[in-house]
Amino acid sequence: MTNLLWLCLVLWISTATLFTTSSAMPPPNPIKCNDINSNCQLSNSYGVWGDRQTCHAPNIVYPTTEEQLRQEVANANKNNLKVKIVTKFSHTIPKLACPSNSKNSLFISTEKYDSTIDINMERLTVTTDGGVGLRKLIDTIEKAGLSLVASTYWEGVTVAGAISTGAHGSSWWGKGGAIHDHAIGLNLIVPANENEGYAKIIELTPQDPLFNAAKVSLGLLGIISKVTFQLEPAFKRSIILNFTNDSGIEDEFMEHARKNEFGDIQWYPSRQIAVYRYDNRVPLNTSGDGLNDFLGFQSNPIFLSKSVRAAEKSLENTRNVGGKCTMASIFVASKKLIANGLKNNKLSFTGYPVVGHQGQMQSSGSCLYSSSIDITSTCAWDPRINGLFFYESTAIFPSSKFGNFIRDVKKLRDLVNPENMCGVDIYNGFLFRFIKASDAYLGQGEDSVVIDFNYYRASDALTPRLNQDIWEEIEQMAFLKYGAKPHWAKNRNVAFLDVQKKYPKFNKFVGAKVQLDPKNMFSSEWSDEILFGKQEGLKSDGCALEGMCICSEDRHCSPSKRYFCKPGLVYQEAHVCRFSSISTS
Repeated sequence: MTNLLWLCLVLWISTATLFTTSSAMPPPNPIKCNDINSNCQLSNSYGVWGDRQTCHAPNIVYPTTEEQLRQEVANANKNNLKVKIVTKFSHTIPKLACPSNSKNSLFISTEKYDSTIDINMERLTVTTDGGVGLRKLIDTIEKAGLSLVASTYWEGVTVAGAISTGAHGSSWWGKGGAIHDHAIGLNLIVPANENEGYAKIIELTPQDPLFNAAKVSLGLLGIISKVTFQLEPAFKRSIILNFTNDSGIEDEFMEHARKNEFGDIQWYPSRQIAVYRYDNRVPLNTSGDGLNDFLGFQSNPIFLSKSVRAAEKSLENTRNVGGKCTMASIFVASKKLIANGLKNNKLSFTGYPVVGHQGQMQSSGSCLYSSSIDITSTCAWDPRINGLFFYESTAIFPSSKFGNFIRDVKKLRDLVNPENMCGVDIYNGFLFRFIKASDAYLGQGEDSVVIDFNYYRASDALTPRLNQDIWEEIEQMAFLKYGAKPHWAKNRNVAFLDVQKKYPKFNKFVGAKVQLDPKNMFSSEWSDEILFGKQEGLKSDGCALEGMCICSEDRHCSPSKRYFCKPGLVYQEAHVCRFSSISTS
């Protein structure tokens, strides 16, 4: 193994176990304008879209009130502008927020629309501006002696952004782990006729048929300006992480979800390790003031993030599977040592269980917060530092199909040798979370299991990846063989192929869109490509390397670098780019 790899591993472990940077250089603003609020370009939080193309609009506006939001929509409607809503986080991976490539387009940012959070103690509800950040909302609710039951694991999202993309935590209990299923009302700003002022605010409740269209609406029906959530009296949670063998995981996931209100499972397939999270609410008077400061969302010294990326890139270039496995083993061991960022009494991990208030345990993202002093640390994936750069695939399975999917992945692991799956274990392995059936037209229609996995992305679009055929086969196995739904805010483009066929109420959503946005003001060719899961058109050379297509010819891979289009090994209907030591297909 290279000296660089050993150095970065030692530094990573010492950094993770000995101290945590509590503040950091904040992530870059996703909007960059050449002039004041004009000639603007939008990036996602990773700095690169799936197709590596730019996303821009001539102008951007920053309303601060609901009425100003309505006026901006009215002005856009009157002037026949295409509109896309952007937030201060821009954490969506697909190009849902990109307007049409036209001079007649506009960004409306909710960055400065985040002042109102009204709590009704009698009804146990909160009504908030759509641009309010999740952490601000949680803290305000907790100070009032209440708790929001569901939230995302990553707190770098806005309220409207989270519900409109189907973002979630993990739970099959109560209303489940998806945030939008805890919303009991919302305001939507939509285009209107001239006699209505070109835009209007409609108030929706669960009794309104449009409510289930608006809850997960991808920013395509209008602007979600207000959201009302049902709350509960404040409570605490107790968490224990059990690192154990992965045998039986395909049979045990259902029982785990049923027994643990907020439970999840993290699976490291190459290490044959499963981490069962026993996570349940406990009475408010239970001793403990713990904190969930998830390791992956902590700020990292910039030199460390750059070193880890450089080490992984070197291993990729030299096809060093053993080096990746060493990284995976040490990373998993260190996560066990520090409980993946759980802290007793908000300081450090001293032992299980870790007990803390719901607001401190349900979501994390400490790398988001800035300091005027510390400019040497930031989120590990900050695009300004050439740190971590990866794909994030997220598939939503009906619970009845998930066990067989895991059995297939295990078959593939055993067939190719577990070491060839070390790449995913350098990140977070496979994360299993649980969400209940939803009434949302673009939500899951049955109790489901969500699986997330991250893996290396090359710096150059035409550079193939070590063992990329394995991840492509798993990706196609999930979305094609088992018909999993893609998470709307994540995934590579291939995950959305024929997505409309996976939602029985898809036509109802389209009907709501025709009703509320008849001129398609909030649509673009990019969002249409995702929503309608358009069939692949003309395939270009190398298009399969970054998930822009599924290969059908060798040229869609990289034959010059010995990557050829081949069938899957377990799911043989898959078509993947596989390395061959022979220079011809």
